[in-house]
Amino acid sequence: MADARSYNSPLREEKSRETREAILKALYRLMNAASVPDEISMEAIANEAGVQRRTVFRHFPAKDDLLTAFWPWLNAHMGASTAPKSVKDVVAGPKEAFPRFDAHEAAVRASLHSRTGREMRLGMVATRRLRFAGALAPVLSTLSPAEALRVEALAHLLYSASAWEVLKDYGGLTGAQAGETASWALDTILSAVASGSVAADVPSTAKENGNEH
Repeated sequence: MADARSYNSPLREEKSRETREAILKALYRLMNAASVPDEISMEAIANEAGVQRRTVFRHFPAKDDLLTAFWPWLNAHMGASTAPKSVKDVVAGPKEAFPRFDAHEAAVRASLHSRTGREMRLGMVATRRLRFAGALAPVLSTLSPAEALRVEALAHLLYSASAWEVLKDYGGLTGAQAGETASWALDTILSAVASGSVAADVPSTAKENGNEH
């Protein structure tokens, strides 16, 4: 019996992984067609996945558990990295990620505007800040704390789904164009700061130039 249990366990685990993946893929398909992703029912997800409702709850005891698992799964599904390791990674990030966002547009917008999507993003803020701070350390180390904070904040903004959405909706750009634009802006800012040719303390510079309002 022990051998039978040992033999069956990997099969059960594989079946469990397949079912979990089917549920997440079903939510993704429904999310692409839904105007309010948070209102997609567990019943609809079960039907789309071709499983019983109780099976969905066996893998995800509550709707929030499913959605919490969905957003990291979506990032992995898109192949979009949110863990830059160098200044080069930060600069290249939008150019690589934004076209992929276009291919999953409805789900990415849902991650920006749904309650669970916003909660997921807020939950990742601390880790994201640590990663960006580490990647940008060669540039940030030359700046005062206040200046470093401004530069890092700009990097977070430009390398984000929010920037992708604004550049598309207000700038009229495609995802590829938006990525090129954001990467160009990051390269311009970080290169200028690294070379010392531009002061990062914008308010002070504005005062010195008599442009204070």
